[in-house]
Amino acid sequence: MSDDLPKATTQGKINDFEKKSHGLKMMGGEKQIKKQHEGGRLTARERLDLLFDKDTFQEVQLFVQHRSTLFGLDKKEIPSDGVITGFGKVNGRVVFAAAQDFTSSGGSLGEMHAKKIWKVMDMAISAQKPFVALNDSGGARIQEGVPALEGYGGIFYRNTIGSGYIPQITAIMGPTAGGAVYSPALTDWVFMVKESSYMYITGPDVIKAVIGEEVTHDELGGAVAHATKSGVCHFVTENDKDCLAKIKSLLSFLPDSCHSPLPVVNCTDSAQRICTELDTFIPDKVARAYDMKKIIKAVADNNEIFEPHDLWAQNIIVAFIRIMGKPVGVIANNPRFLAGVLDVNASDKASRFIRFCDAFNIPLLTFTDVPGYMPGTNQEWAGIIRHGAKLLHAYSEATVPRITVITRKAYGGAYLGMCSKQLGADYVMAWPTAEIAVMGAEGACNIIYRSEISAAKDPTAKRAELVAAYEEKFNNPYFAASLGIIEEIIAPRDTRKRIIALLEGLKEKKEIRVSKKHNNIPL
Repeated sequence: MSDDLPKATTQGKINDFEKKSHGLKMMGGEKQIKKQHEGGRLTARERLDLLFDKDTFQEVQLFVQHRSTLFGLDKKEIPSDGVITGFGKVNGRVVFAAAQDFTSSGGSLGEMHAKKIWKVMDMAISAQKPFVALNDSGGARIQEGVPALEGYGGIFYRNTIGSGYIPQITAIMGPTAGGAVYSPALTDWVFMVKESSYMYITGPDVIKAVIGEEVTHDELGGAVAHATKSGVCHFVTENDKDCLAKIKSLLSFLPDSCHSPLPVVNCTDSAQRICTELDTFIPDKVARAYDMKKIIKAVADNNEIFEPHDLWAQNIIVAFIRIMGKPVGVIANNPRFLAGVLDVNASDKASRFIRFCDAFNIPLLTFTDVPGYMPGTNQEWAGIIRHGAKLLHAYSEATVPRITVITRKAYGGAYLGMCSKQLGADYVMAWPTAEIAVMGAEGACNIIYRSEISAAKDPTAKRAELVAAYEEKFNNPYFAASLGIIEEIIAPRDTRKRIIALLEGLKEKKEIRVSKKHNNIPL
């Protein structure tokens, strides 16, 4: 008899299901959605619609609800517990995601909210697919107490377990404060939206109460503040749509996991293209700056680069490019800022990028024009020794193909730090304009010929004579090439062709390292 239930009863259950589903998908309701739009922000569902290919998003755990009865929560319904989780396709590739919805109780994180995120993160790790978090939350749901804190702990743990295994991306698309900021910091890439997103450990009101300092939300933890001062933010975006478009661009460079092949796009550029403009690119005067980004663009497919951290530690550049359709990670000194010197922030910026690329099997291409490490008490006391050592460690532990091109200065320890041969570079090339030496000619002569210069009738003229002789003999690539310290000297115009040939030759490269649990990088 039970199999012969009246049709109306079955249809009624289906109608009830559809009604409940529709109600939950409205999240905070029309009033809250309108308020979200008035603030210049999209809702979580609208964001997911923009991120994923049309009709591919599959929601997970729509009907999950909080179970707290404290402080009146037993009388409050929070649709989907304030977060939408699931998976779909981004440019045809599977990606998992969690999007907090500020229209539902401020997107506050409680026990079940967190467990929904745990579930989709576990799925992403098991499936070996990228995970994207779209953060827009007032923080922990205080009414739920410690279970909310445990929720963050479980997210942090999964961020860490997935690190180096699957790409993890966070977009800060509204408020993110207190403990919530640590998950973004544990992920690989952080996007922020100008004027509508911020993140900080302690908010302006508490700061004013505790230490008397007055600061706005945006000054303290806005997109520009974190992109220029702290380095927490990798990409500043204009609005929600721009943010999601840039996330899709980043994903196009990344594999699904550390065990997956790199994504390859159809290359419309030529492997035989000569970069004639590079032959006249280095200024005749050694102290004159030039735009290193133009060199990177010249060798990249169709002159296109995708640059994280473009506003922080600008004395060094990190960027993704494609060479014959395949992703390559680029690290380059930038002579336009602090002469391309290595300092604390530049070392951190480059080291993290190198380790990310190596974790996901993205070859590394380094352009060197570095006068040294930044001197002075500020840098010494900030730990330039420790931070500079990170760069040495990151290059040395990498096993992906590593190609280095020295364009001009390569002095002292900083020369070593920019992926020298002894730090593990597979192939080091230099332009004829390269200067590979322990230090600049004048500094070297002041030490080597100190007595001779001081004894001369005209010390200034004698110093100039000795400097010129030193430059001719040592401040060039030929001495290093004669000792095999660099592999070859090339015409700048041939740089792209040589890189293409080397990447092809090294594509099956394998390195076996000593067995151990993990490295102990000087953090």
